[in-house]
Amino acid sequence: MKSVMRILGISAFYHDSAAALVVDGEIVAAAQEERFTRKKHDAAFPTNAIACCLAEGGTSLDGIDYVVFYEKPLLKFDRLVETYLAFVPRGFASFRRAIPALVKEKLFLRREILKGLGTVNGGEFKGHLAFTNHHESHAASAFFPSPFGEAAILCADGVGEWTTTSIQSGTGNRIESLTSQNFPHSLGLLYSAFTYYTGFKVNSGEYKLMGLAPYGEPVFADRILEHLIDLKVDGSYRLDLSYFDYCTGLRMTGRKFHRLFGHPPRKPESALSQFHMDIAASIQAVTEKAMLAMANEAHRRTKSPNLCLAGGVALNCVANGKILRESPFENIWIQPAAGDAGGALGAALFVWHQLLENPRSASPTDRQKGSLLGPAFSDGEIAGFLDGKGAVFSTAGSERELAERTARLLAEGKVVGWFQGRMEFGPRALGGRSILGDPRSPEMQRTLNLKIKFRESFRPFAPSVLSEKAHKWFDLREGENSPYMLLVAGVKDCHRSGDSTKLREVGGFGKLGIQRSTVQAITHVDFSARVQTVDEGRNPIYHLLLTEFEAITGCPMLINTSFNVRGEPIVCSPEDAYACFMATGMDVLVLGPHILLKGDQAEGAATRNRVGHLAKFELD
Repeated sequence: MKSVMRILGISAFYHDSAAALVVDGEIVAAAQEERFTRKKHDAAFPTNAIACCLAEGGTSLDGIDYVVFYEKPLLKFDRLVETYLAFVPRGFASFRRAIPALVKEKLFLRREILKGLGTVNGGEFKGHLAFTNHHESHAASAFFPSPFGEAAILCADGVGEWTTTSIQSGTGNRIESLTSQNFPHSLGLLYSAFTYYTGFKVNSGEYKLMGLAPYGEPVFADRILEHLIDLKVDGSYRLDLSYFDYCTGLRMTGRKFHRLFGHPPRKPESALSQFHMDIAASIQAVTEKAMLAMANEAHRRTKSPNLCLAGGVALNCVANGKILRESPFENIWIQPAAGDAGGALGAALFVWHQLLENPRSASPTDRQKGSLLGPAFSDGEIAGFLDGKGAVFSTAGSERELAERTARLLAEGKVVGWFQGRMEFGPRALGGRSILGDPRSPEMQRTLNLKIKFRESFRPFAPSVLSEKAHKWFDLREGENSPYMLLVAGVKDCHRSGDSTKLREVGGFGKLGIQRSTVQAITHVDFSARVQTVDEGRNPIYHLLLTEFEAITGCPMLINTSFNVRGEPIVCSPEDAYACFMATGMDVLVLGPHILLKGDQAEGAATRNRVGHLAKFELD
């Protein structure tokens, strides 16, 4: 009888720690540590995420054959030390403070991993410990779960060991490196430098910078290309490091950078001006230009019609949309957990396919299972929790009844917390842990930002749309899907109702008050939307909800934003969801088949919970 091979992938010790379990090549579970510790971007050893994966796989540590770490610590230590030496004496103080942690986490990482595994309940690890290269992990996470038999692979991030950008090719069960760009020249770090400069948190606020860009004009793009990055036609590039301070570990930008643009860095939480909007638009335009050039080079080298994307820069869905529209590639697949968390999954898949030489066959759909790979909770567990809280709720008798009742509440303008099935893996809520609203409402964007999420008013929201109807509402080809909310597409002209000339004339956040489309709440000020297509195969109950909402309203989509407040990781458990519901202006909570109306709960409970809940989380 053939034995079962279980491989556990781990990413940790930088940001977004995670674990993933692959059994005989099948992705069984994957989760980020932050969801359990409630500490956003938690970098600690993923004890809880590992325990979750083991539970979902019905195994224990002594049943694991391989534990695989997502990068090679000695190579990373080499890069860190060599970089510090190259900038001596500048940055020596930073190096002196960092060296104890570097030695512990890089030179003795094998010991630290084994020590961390010892904190996981259930069994003792007796298998093999392996390490993959950082960009190998990214590439494997992108190609091996994809629906393609062969593809070009483009990975771009801040930095792994040395590599910051790579073009690779995938065929069957093999990945081959074609070309790469090394630290300190990094498109991801360039974008993060502008994240820092505009007052947002590095490794957290990059998506805010992307969302801010449409309010501005790319008036500084030429200045960036002339002074900061020398971008070649083939997508290769070099940065002028005299403008940056990230090599010494002190800050992202230097005085020369600030003089170039005529302003110091924005203080976090201070007012955003038209200057900051124009800066955001400019670096976004440069990033899109660079990513498109790299994609074109990947196509020139591979001649493949298929492209896979991973790395933190692959979460820039605006650039992804540009690649889809303007590159020679016919098909694109993007790893939903494109950042470091996805490296845990890629490491496990790399060992299974590339190192152990197990075969792989392409499938009509991807192997990511809708990225619904985290824990689930039974109806009984949820009901028991609610009873313990003294919550008032009703229970739907079937999934159709649940969808019908929820759709009616949404059509009435209610904001719904939606908690169903397994938790998503990656930064996007995809219908497992989501806050939902009516996209037709002109007030819904403001309501969700200020009263539910407690975040900046300029932030856009994404639509979840029935996959079979997406091409009728957005600039997507019929049958073209975006199941992981990682592509931006324009709202079709027939659904636009705004004046594009007026939008150009109005500056900054004044654009928010101008009518743009019949689905105003999900249409950004440049008439675009970050689209998630929902099909029955990946998420049947969410597809049913959208179908019922369309039956009532004629609109086949909903606003879908992550179930959390600003600074909070996406909710994981019924307890997390209930706490968030009670602390915000959400009207309805749907936990499995159970429906809670805010007005039915104990008087004053929401007000009492709000301050305490929000105080738990640092602003991102």
